[in-house]
Parts: sequence; C-alpha cells; structure tokens
Amino acid sequence: MSSGALSSTSLQMSAAATSAAPTEHHGIDEAIAVVREHAREFARLGPAAKAALVRECVTGLVAAAPAWVAEGATVRGADPGEEWLAGPTATVRMFRLLAESLDEIAATGRPSLGRGVRMRNDGRTEIALFPASMLDGVTFMGFTGHVLMDPGVDERAARERQAAFYQRRDPEGAVSVILGAGNVASIPPMDVATKMFIEGFVCVLKMNPVNEWVGKHLERALAPLVERGFLRIVYGGAEVGQYLVYHRDVDDVHITGSDRTHDAIVWGPPGAERERRMAANDPLLTVPISSELGNVSPVAIVPHTYSDGELAFQAKNVVSMVFNNASFNCNAAKMLITAKGWGQRDKFLDLVAKGLASAPTRKAYYPGAFDRYRTLLDGHDGVRRFGDTGPDRLQWALVAGLESADTSEPLFRTEPFCGILSETTLGSADPVEFLAVATRFMNDRLWGTLNATIVIHPQSEADPQVAKALDNAVLALRYGTVGINHWPALSYALGTLPWGGHQSATLRNIQSGLGWVHNTYMLDGIDKAVLRGPLTVWPYPLWFFDNPKAARVGPVMAEMEAHPSWLKLPGLLLRVLL
Repeated sequence: MSSGALSSTSLQMSAAATSAAPTEHHGIDEAIAVVREHAREFARLGPAAKAALVRECVTGLVAAAPAWVAEGATVRGADPGEEWLAGPTATVRMFRLLAESLDEIAATGRPSLGRGVRMRNDGRTEIALFPASMLDGVTFMGFTGHVLMDPGVDERAARERQAAFYQRRDPEGAVSVILGAGNVASIPPMDVATKMFIEGFVCVLKMNPVNEWVGKHLERALAPLVERGFLRIVYGGAEVGQYLVYHRDVDDVHITGSDRTHDAIVWGPPGAERERRMAANDPLLTVPISSELGNVSPVAIVPHTYSDGELAFQAKNVVSMVFNNASFNCNAAKMLITAKGWGQRDKFLDLVAKGLASAPTRKAYYPGAFDRYRTLLDGHDGVRRFGDTGPDRLQWALVAGLESADTSEPLFRTEPFCGILSETTLGSADPVEFLAVATRFMNDRLWGTLNATIVIHPQSEADPQVAKALDNAVLALRYGTVGINHWPALSYALGTLPWGGHQSATLRNIQSGLGWVHNTYMLDGIDKAVLRGPLTVWPYPLWFFDNPKAARVGPVMAEMEAHPSWLKLPGLLLRVLL
C-alpha cells in the first residue's frame, strides 16, 4: 500500500524454485573477478564504442530469438506470440534505443531531451518520450508517453542531470550484481542494459531458477559483452544470491522479485535483529540496491455511459492484463475499482467474466501459485471461477464486491501473483468525486507503487472539471507508471519510458522498489511516467488475449525494432491486419 499505513504481505516468493545446476562459490568468485578486472576498461570505453557494442548485441538478440521464443512457449505453456512480444522484441527495442542515445552522447555529450518539454501551470515539467520517432507514431498510432519530473527539475536541470555517468571524468568502474526475475524473460537482459549502458557498471547476472532456461540464450545473444569480460551469467537459488550480494568485490545490487526477498537482503531474516537494524537504520547490506518488486495493480473505471463496443473493448483489455503470462506479472491487473451508482457496473463485470470464461487456463508455472490462490480465496463468498483446472493449471478467479473500507482485506495488501482479479466499489457516479476517492484508495489502501490504470471516456475529459480531476489524480498517484486507458506494461516494453516503483518508497518501506530501469533517454529526477492511449484501438491490439496474430507478427516486429525502416512497415501492417 502506497502510504505504508499497513504492512505489506507479498506472497510472490512464498515457495522457492531449485536450480538445476547452481554455480559453485569458486565459479562465482571467478565471475566477479573477471568483470572487476574489466570494470575500468568498460567505464572508460567511449560512447561511440559502447554504441557499437550494443548493436552487436542487437544482432545477437535477433539471432537468438527463435530458439528463445520456442523454449519459452514450451516452459510457460504460452502462445509463441506472447513470448515474441514480451521477450526478444522488447529487449531488441531497448538495446537499439540505447545505441541511438549513445550515438547522441558521442556527438553532443547527452541524448536528446525526449520529444519535447512542457512547463505545466503548476510549474512542474513534463518531457515527452513517446513516440520516439515518426515511425513509432505510425506503428503505435494514438499512443503517447511522457514523464513528470520532480518539483524543481525544470528543463535546464533535467538537461544538466541527464546521462550523469557520461559526465564523469575517468571513472574507475564498478561491479553490479543483478538478481534476475523469474517471470518475464526480457527483464534480466533489459536490467543488464540499464546497469551497464546507463549507469556504467560491469555486471554479474544471476538467473532465477524459474527462468534459468533463458540463460543460455542470453549468453549467446550477449556474447559481445561476455567475450570482453564485461558480463558474466551465473545460476542458482537463494543461497547463490546471498553469496553474491554480500561479496566483498560487489559495489551495487539490483533485484527484480518480491519485497520479502529485498528485505531479507537489506535487513536480514525476520526477527529481533532485523527489527533492531530497521529501527537504527543500520542495513545489513552496505552497498546501494535498486529494485523492481510487486504490486496490487489497480484499474479504476471512471463512470460514464460507455457504448457497448467501448465497454466490451475495455473488458477485454482488463482480461488481457490478467491473462498475459498466466498472470505472473507484477503489473497484471489485480484490483478493479468501480464507482458506486455507476449504472453499467454489473454489465462490465459480466463482460469481464465472459472474457475470463473464454480465455484458456494457463500453466501455473510459478512456484507457490496453488498455495497463494487457495490462501487468498479462502473465506471469500461468491468467488466466480472460470475455465478448466488440472494438476498444473488454475482457474481464473473473480472476487467482486470487496468492502473498500475493510482495512483487513488481504486482497488489498497482498499481491496474488496468480490468476485472481478482485473488484471494489467506492465514491459515486460523479466522475470528479470518483477520481478523488479512487486516488486516495489507491494511494492509501492498496499495497505497492509500481503501476496503476485509469480508464476514462474522451467525452468525460471534454468537461474541464473532469479533465482537471484526472490531472490531479495523475499528479497525486504514488505509482511509478500511470496508464490512461491501457495496460502500463506497454510502458515497460517501450524502453524510452522509465520503469520502476514510485520513488516515495524507502528501504524500510520498500513497496514496489527504488530506482528506474529502461529510461533510454537517461533522465534523472523523475516522479512518474504516464502512458496514454485511445479508449478503443484499431487495429486490434496484438497483446490482447484473443488476438491470434501475435505469433506471425512477432518475428517481423522484432526485426523492425532491430532495424527500423519505412520500407518494412507495409509488410508489418499486412501481418497485423490479415
């Protein structure tokens, strides 16, 4: 919960996976020694040379993609299209955008300052970061993304703070350990790209046991970094991670996972000693740590009389947020927020239920999913379940009508990390009141600070009072990304926008983490990212659960991201449309 008034209870890592072949301590020592030996060389490598290195990795990623996708689809029981979009395509895009920024640093000292800067009436600065090109604007027609900067960070300050590592003279270099995520296969390489090419570290990446199958594909794809001694990939579970993060030759740690894992690293195991350390602000971990953790991700539907088509589209939008990756995403929709008195509430919930019923159940591959599912649903009346079950599958679950004032409700403060979607009703059918009440609820009652979604009709926004209420909500929400009408996961995949928890978190109340990844414009002083899209979209979004075209579009899209060209656009559009 964003305010920290209640303790968080993340069950994301309530059961641990076992590595098939953990790296021995001597292998870890060797990996750290190799990258440390090359840390200064990498730190002082010029931006043009780094851009060339990144482009070599783009070539490797494209070559590794087919085998990566095929194995990922098998391991997760997923459609290959989902693997293409969330895996190689997003990774290739980020690496290519970083190469472009490094070229700009080589030419002028810093990347361009996004696509435009706007000073708000309240004195805050917004920087447009998406579309990143005219081709982006056509490929993602109608979508925009910007960052809201911290108070006091105007255009001049943003420019001065941009690409901070590349303003240093003769850096000595340093070693970062990355504890890779166990869910989305693009997270580890994109975290590596952030730490290496934005922050200047050489890296040791530990693959999560759940995701260690992708390690060999990354070793192949990122061979230019491995061969130069700038990157090493190791394997293992919690014991290996513990050995890594406290290693005497490690200068920095980054983790994607759960708040429980983070707190165990920073403060030690639960007990009196942890409590003493937290009270004295005496962390066990003595090097900086950045993190991207879980979230009870909300979707607030601003009341309006939507058309049947609009309501159906947004219901499928929500179901897609739940369905993707079997709901093992930290940004998966988990809490629908509807307005008291909204006349279409029951109809919308029925459409969501219809979508869940039509969505095939998924392989529940993430450890502990069955226990989390059972624990969180026990004691709730009227749970609606959809689809087939089996030894490796869970039904989708919809829990409607949670009492918004119930401070003890576990689903408000626990990230399910499985296919559970809940709903609560609050405020009134007045959009202005609803936005204010929903914002307070998201900030003060729900656990996490990663991402939130607001669905609003353009006719509502045409009312200046509603438009002002929406702006106030976006400004006040303590989330790292706010999506308007669409899943904030798009912001994760676009690369130019920063991704991470809201920076109001602290080490003692970590919420969804501290620090930003992606952020290819290398900005500093960011409050949040804001992604906006149309209420309905044509062509039908590739990431929607019932779009069968992603598998044939994915390879073409990955190639387009590697080497953008207007000449490739007709072929891409044909695959999307036909």
